[in-house]
Amino acid sequence: MTHAKNGHNNGPTMEAGFAFRKHAWAKARADLLPTLPIEILRNRVNRAKSLGLPYKTYASIRASTGRDVVGFLFSNNALRMMRDGQPSPRAQALSCVRADFAALIHAPMSPVQTRSVLTAQGIDTTTARAPHFAQRWSDIRAAVQAPLRDMRLPLDGVLVIGDTTHERDWSVAARLAGFLPSDAYFAA
Repeated sequence: MTHAKNGHNNGPTMEAGFAFRKHAWAKARADLLPTLPIEILRNRVNRAKSLGLPYKTYASIRASTGRDVVGFLFSNNALRMMRDGQPSPRAQALSCVRADFAALIHAPMSPVQTRSVLTAQGIDTTTARAPHFAQRWSDIRAAVQAPLRDMRLPLDGVLVIGDTTHERDWSVAARLAGFLPSDAYFAA
């Protein structure tokens, strides 16, 4: 049997029956996906709203982890807190979110003082020192997981909200639910 190649990367075969096989494969995959009862779907839409997440984002995280989002890990960058004592202009948006909060604070800011400011703004959060980008991967993992373990949160139920590539790496290093840029989270 001869296969026609599409480009240098051994693309799809152009032999007879390809279109049907592609259709059959797509249908089989669709049949594997569960059809949710309307009440469960409504509950999940409401849960996404209570987390401040678009439903599509929430559903994607839930599908990839198999778990509900129960907490958020913010960077001080995501909270727009760039110096000690500075209140977060984004704290009010978090006041109605139903989840646990943790924040990793970059040096030279103080995690203790940042927590105090957030508490004064009505946000109950755990704070800790953010890992430095030059640390070993295992040290980054330990630093990111420590406050979440103290809070007894399931790691794959925590979403990182941040601004930098280094903060995006936190979710991978610590095996968290994922990463969402802060502008995307706070835009909703």
